[in-house]
Amino acid sequence: MTKHRIYSVSVASVYPHYVAKAEKKGRTKGEVDEIICWLTGYSQQTLDDQLAKNTTFENFFAQAPQMNPSRSLITGVICGVRVEEIQETTMREIRYLDKLIDELAKGKAMEKILRQ
Repeated sequence: MTKHRIYSVSVASVYPHYVAKAEKKGRTKGEVDEIICWLTGYSQQTLDDQLAKNTTFENFFAQAPQMNPSRSLITGVICGVRVEEIQETTMREIRYLDKLIDELAKGKAMEKILRQ
């Protein structure tokens, strides 16, 4: 089975779209970074390093220091698929991130987005 195309895309190439989506709805780049760091365990510095290295989505999640155990609380539909039903691990992690960015853009409070 061939891997999905998104696995070989660099996070840095999609990151500006995450930020633009958030800022268009009055949210900030800092909030986008906070979400990514919460999900993956990267610090701000290591996140910036990963973006500078043009790390692929596959490697970004494979190298994540500590995926947040609360990410399993993320549910809902993204791109027409329920995130909790995605079997392939890396794709599920990518969709978790997409879902969190969507929640940010929809104005949800950070405490709810970060499942606190």
